[in-house]
Amino acid sequence: IMFNFFIHEVPAMSQASAVVINTWDELDAPLLDAMSKLLPPIYTAGPLHLTARNNVPEESPVSGVGSNLWKEQDAPLRWLDGRPPRSVVHVNFGSTTVMSKEHMLEFAWGLANTGYAFLWNVRPDLVKGDVKAALLPEFYAATEGRSMLSTWCPQQEVLEHEAVGVFLTHSGWNSSLEGICGGVPMVCWPFFAEQQ
Repeated sequence: IMFNFFIHEVPAMSQASAVVINTWDELDAPLLDAMSKLLPPIYTAGPLHLTARNNVPEESPVSGVGSNLWKEQDAPLRWLDGRPPRSVVHVNFGSTTVMSKEHMLEFAWGLANTGYAFLWNVRPDLVKGDVKAALLPEFYAATEGRSMLSTWCPQQEVLEHEAVGVFLTHSGWNSSLEGICGGVPMVCWPFFAEQQ
């Protein structure tokens, strides 16, 4: 669906009167310069998630509108509160990535074998097939007391939490911006689209 959307919409950009991109000049100067030679005037308006958070009053009807496709859970923030500074790996592969059971197991055992605490967002549809069947009881036993699996969490707040020391991400645009703005080092494992 996304591929077909881009195939049809990207060529239309050259016909627009302007293009607005969720980035900022200092981050993407060379890319913006190259794009400006091919497209109408380009305006940067990012990072939008911080602009919205810092400029929309809490009482506004749009204050609760976010870019997530999933319901956020607060339990991960409470779990992080009990962790030492910079001691947790936050893992999130975005809202649309789907991986094989084999990939899931490699990530799971890689995390388990690091010995570090980790907070992993595991959506119900992250794995082709049954996500619960992908993770074996041995994995849960090996990571007991130092892991939390959540279906979704308020990622920007998680990345700004003092307990988070590194972010394992699919490098989707929103996650990349949130990681940069959160000041957290990122380990990137791209899956598709702009991530590659």
